[in-house]
Amino acid sequence: MTVSGRTRVAAVIGEPVRHSLSPAIHNAAFDALGLDWVFVAFTVPAGRGEDAVRSVTPLDLGGLSVTMPHKSAAARACDRLTDAAAVLDAVNVVVPEPGGGLLGDSTDGDGFLRALADMGASPKATSVLVIGAGGAARAITHALGTAGAAVAVAARRPDAAAECAALAPDGRSVSLADVGDAIGDAEIVVNATPIGMGDEEPPFSIEALTPKHLVVDAVYHPRTTPLLAAASARGARTMNGIGMLVHQAALAFELWTGRVPPLDVMRAAAETG
Repeated sequence: MTVSGRTRVAAVIGEPVRHSLSPAIHNAAFDALGLDWVFVAFTVPAGRGEDAVRSVTPLDLGGLSVTMPHKSAAARACDRLTDAAAVLDAVNVVVPEPGGGLLGDSTDGDGFLRALADMGASPKATSVLVIGAGGAARAITHALGTAGAAVAVAARRPDAAAECAALAPDGRSVSLADVGDAIGDAEIVVNATPIGMGDEEPPFSIEALTPKHLVVDAVYHPRTTPLLAAASARGARTMNGIGMLVHQAALAFELWTGRVPPLDVMRAAAETG
C-alpha cells in the first residue's frame, strides 16, 4: 500500500478503539480492489463524538465508522439519517454526500440479517429471543422485527427490555426469570450482551437449549464463547459475531466507495486479524 496526497482516508472512531478489526477488514478490501484508500483508527474520548463526526467534511474524509460510545452523538451530528438510524437514534456509518452534508446510517441490523442468511436462517415468521437491551440488541431487534420475526427481549432492567422490544412490531419483553420458557418457544436465541467476552457463564441455563436452536453470540472475541461452546455441546447450531461485523463493514464499504465489497477478503481479514 502506497499512501500519497491523493489517497482517500476513512476511519473508525471510538474509545477504546485500538482493538478494532475494522482497519484490517477495510484495508484488505481496498487492496483487493486496487483502491487508493486507507483506513485508520482514531481514539476519540467520550463527549467529543459530535466534533469528530463534523470533522469529516473539513478533513475531506472518505467515510467514518462509529463505535461506542459515540453512536448517538454521531446521529446528532449528521445532516440526514436513514430510517433505521433515526428509529435507533444511533449511527455507525457516516457517509459524505456529493452535494455536501453527512448521511448517518445504522448497518448493524442489516449486517446481522445477512449473517443469519449465511447460516441458511430466515427471520420471517421465526420466533427469536434477544437477551440484552443495549445498542447491539436494539439494532438486532429492530432488524429482526422489520424482517418479520416474532421477537421477545429479556434484560436485567424490565423498562429497557420493554423499550427495546417496542422496536419490533408486536415485540414483547420477558423477565430474566422466565428466560427458560422463552428459550423453549424460540428457534433463534441471540445473546447481545458483553457476557461471554471473558470467562463468564452463559446468561441463562443451557439445559433449555436443544438441537432445534440456532444460538448467536454477538461478540466476536473470543470466537467460541462459553455460551457457544455449551450450545454446541447440546447439539444446537451456533454463530459468533464475525459475520455481523463483516457484513456491516461491507455495507459501509459500498456506501463509501460505490463498489461491490469483496466479502471473502474481508471475512478472511476479520478471522486472522
